[in-house]
Amino acid sequence: MAMKDYGIAPLPEKPEEAMAYIPYQQQKSKTYSPAQALESGTVYPVLDKPFYGGKCTGGKDD
Repeated sequence: MAMKDYGIAPLPEKPEEAMAYIPYQQQKSKTYSPAQALESGTVYPVLDKPFYGGKCTGGKDD
């Protein structure tokens, strides 16, 4: 809503190199039920990135 009402872009027009940017959450995003959100730690499925404790593959020191 704020992006449309106030002309705020989700990311900067000219991002700086080596800077991390997190886009604004879109209002049209699907959401979990309250119980699933509590279990997942987030209400937004797109932000649900579980860590399974696995080892990375393909790297030099794997």
